Amino acid sequence: MIRYLRRLFFRNWALKLLSVVLAFALWLTLVPEEKIFSEKTLDVPLEIRNLPAEYEIVQQPLDGIDVTLRAPNRLLAQVAPPDIQVVLNLQRATVNQEDYPLNPDMVIVPPNVKVVRVLPNKVHLKLDRSKEVIMEVTPVLIGKVKAGMKIERVEVVPSRVFVRGPESVIKPGDRVRTSPVDVTELAETKSFDADLILPKPNLRFATGLTRSEVKVIIAPK
Repeated sequence: MIRYLRRLFFRNWALKLLSVVLAFALWLTLVPEEKIFSEKTLDVPLEIRNLPAEYEIVQQPLDGIDVTLRAPNRLLAQVAPPDIQVVLNLQRATVNQEDYPLNPDMVIVPPNVKVVRVLPNKVHLKLDRSKEVIMEVTPVLIGKVKAGMKIERVEVVPSRVFVRGPESVIKPGDRVRTSPVDVTELAETKSFDADLILPKPNLRFATGLTRSEVKVIIAPK
């Protein structure tokens, strides 16, 4: 019996193998492409929405999320990262929560595309309460005025600006400074437009004001 089965399977094995290959090729030809499914993984940026106005993000999560998709071959080949959105809704976030889950329900995809996996399955994000303060503007001067002259005083307009940022970051001694104003060989009073520079990178101006006028008043020694 074993000998018979062996002869059955191995007799003309090359022709039998060729028949299987031809049958598979015929199946691929006859089956519509939209019924053949595949998977692929895309690196998609994380989009944060509905951050409450009273909070600031002090520790950002990962920039990219790996999203594995499943769809018909023809459709999947056309899907690119701009077509996918991974949305983290912070509407109910608090300063006490630092880990936020990620799951397929948070991914927006085109029709007929299914989300198989999301990695990582959570992100670490830290919030702090937002605070607005008034900071003094300190002018920064470089160079020396002309011999025989002196700087009588320096006027800055505006001399104070509104700044907003995380409560834990803002300190009492923080000051906004101007970009360097060059007074080299200056012999008379002159006004300069200078950019305003925040003391820390995670602060921002609460209004659209980002420049000051620096008036350097010169007098004889």
